[in-house]
Amino acid sequence: MDYLYILREALVWTITIFWLYQIMVSLCSLVKIKDKPLKVNKEHKFMAIIPAHNEEAVVGNLVESLKKQNYNKELYDIYVIADNCTDNTAKIAKEAGAIVYERFNNTQKTKGYALDWFLQQKIEENASYDAFFVFDADNIVDPDFIKNMNKKLCQGEDVVQGYRDIKNPTDSWITAGYAIFYWTMHRFYHLARYNLGLSPLLNGTGFMVKFDVIKPEGGLKTVTLTEDIEFSLKRIIKGKKLGWATDAIVYDEQPVGFQQSWSQRSRWTVGHIQCIKEYTKQLAVSAKEKKTMMNFDGFLYIIGSIPMFIITLILLATNFLMYAGNGMTEIELIINILRYLIPTFLLPIGTALIVMLLDRRPIKPMVKGLVCYPLFMGSWLLINFKCLFKRETTWEKIDHVRNIKIGDVEETEIEETVKILEKV
Repeated sequence: MDYLYILREALVWTITIFWLYQIMVSLCSLVKIKDKPLKVNKEHKFMAIIPAHNEEAVVGNLVESLKKQNYNKELYDIYVIADNCTDNTAKIAKEAGAIVYERFNNTQKTKGYALDWFLQQKIEENASYDAFFVFDADNIVDPDFIKNMNKKLCQGEDVVQGYRDIKNPTDSWITAGYAIFYWTMHRFYHLARYNLGLSPLLNGTGFMVKFDVIKPEGGLKTVTLTEDIEFSLKRIIKGKKLGWATDAIVYDEQPVGFQQSWSQRSRWTVGHIQCIKEYTKQLAVSAKEKKTMMNFDGFLYIIGSIPMFIITLILLATNFLMYAGNGMTEIELIINILRYLIPTFLLPIGTALIVMLLDRRPIKPMVKGLVCYPLFMGSWLLINFKCLFKRETTWEKIDHVRNIKIGDVEETEIEETVKILEKV
């Protein structure tokens, strides 16, 4: 029983120190830092890359929003990779004004493979682009996205994640859960680390990479289901931090139904597990050799997902074992379990409210999402547990239930801003 007590105390302190560190870093998001000076002052040439698999319902809206950018139209091209498509994605993208590359490969089907296939061709062509963006086909892009990313490139940043907002946050409690999760991560993870001089992470869509960055390796060269996280970790291992652009906004569509959400988040979790297997040792070695907070923080990221989840499960198990061996009373067991349940399921609501207030977002439309947010995050814990034993990698297409264009998002934002100002 003594050994169990020592193990439990060690686990408690490990988890406590880990989350105290996360809280301290998160507070740095409240500090407004001075904008970086420009290293050059020019309009760079970009390519916007859109991997798309059977996205005929939405790809036209994304191309339309990209064509409406407040940026020199001669200085960016829009490419759509019609990847293993069996619908009219290629036709609609061409009609909308994009340059379309059609790809058919029955074995290498992920987004990472499609991007590598396209980028290898552009590298071989020695295409005259300074940088590229990656978007999901169901995105729509803020009119100032390219202009604000160009500024980041002028400031000397070569890999930058834009602000991934949600274009359908009030469609269901599921989409609200995604929105709250991303809003929280953007402020308390990405912005906080950017302010502190640590490294944010790529988010899957709405990011910029300087073309010269990927030329030495001949592409992104990712192999996991989460190519965004993998590419980020590879950069951190090399000692190179990523940038963050709050004002370069892309609106992403999230699944409305629980089953699709479960499948999508399962794939993400499997991708994280793949990254853990592939990069944990490299991140640890990098943190030891480079001795920087950025590398140490990158190592904490990879052990803070599934490994920290497993540590928490072991902690819960030790409490039940001690109770079974008469090492603690029933009241002590209940208190110890509540110490885990309350922070896990109730504190996220308070955190979400703080983020929404700081970002001046209307709370009333999100009340249902806030109430159900513990259920959304709780289901993610179940997904993590399931993926420890059964790892599904099947991609399921998101059903697009509404035809949302950039004008619809802008109109909604104006209405929300007016309501907020009326209350001030």
